[in-house]
Amino acid sequence: MRAGDVGDAPAARAASRAIIRATQKSPEETLLFSIIQAAGWPIWPLLLCSVVALALVIERFAMLRAVRVTPPRLLDEVMAVSSKQLPSPDVVTKLAANSVLGMVLASGLRAVIGDPKLTEEGLRIAFEAAGRAAVHRLERYLNTLGTIAAAAPLLGLLGTVIGMIEIFGSQAPTAGVGGNPEQLAHGISIALYNTAFGLIVAIPSLMFYRYFRGKVDEFAIELEQSAERMVPHLMRYAGRTV
Repeated sequence: MRAGDVGDAPAARAASRAIIRATQKSPEETLLFSIIQAAGWPIWPLLLCSVVALALVIERFAMLRAVRVTPPRLLDEVMAVSSKQLPSPDVVTKLAANSVLGMVLASGLRAVIGDPKLTEEGLRIAFEAAGRAAVHRLERYLNTLGTIAAAAPLLGLLGTVIGMIEIFGSQAPTAGVGGNPEQLAHGISIALYNTAFGLIVAIPSLMFYRYFRGKVDEFAIELEQSAERMVPHLMRYAGRTV
């Protein structure tokens, strides 16, 4: 044996142990894989729905924050800035990029800047159009989340029906006396796992869908009230009194 081989032996053993650890699966991974395998192919649409639902929930939590929709002091700051004169177009552009509320307020400012003879009805129409666009923006992806909440139990039911077909197939006359126990167990696994996973996906999706819908309704009311406060404030520059 060469002297270099003695020094290389511990490194080789360490490398071998690292490779073995990398190729071995943890008990959690083995359990998850066995559940997916036992549930059969109907579980894959439910897994896709769960991933999409989780991504949508995270995205909506990030977007439907008060600081991004209706910052607390933004309306007062805009009214203070425009108390003596209308702001410049650059300031209005920055306001529109500030938040959803800023976009709505900027639409009213642009309407008055663009038409000094604007009527109160015209200003309200501008605010209403901006408000509808803002609510549509806040409702983004909510229909998808609601669809997942409604479709997940149906996908679980589909898996249950497929499992029942497997169960009845195991009891076919061609299966012999006592049927096929392996096919029977597989059918039961498909039915139960898909039913349970369908509910696991549907229940949180429905809860978050209702929660986000409530948040959007609250923000819509705040946007409407802010626009109502801005109407008499901006009508001073149109030469009209409210």
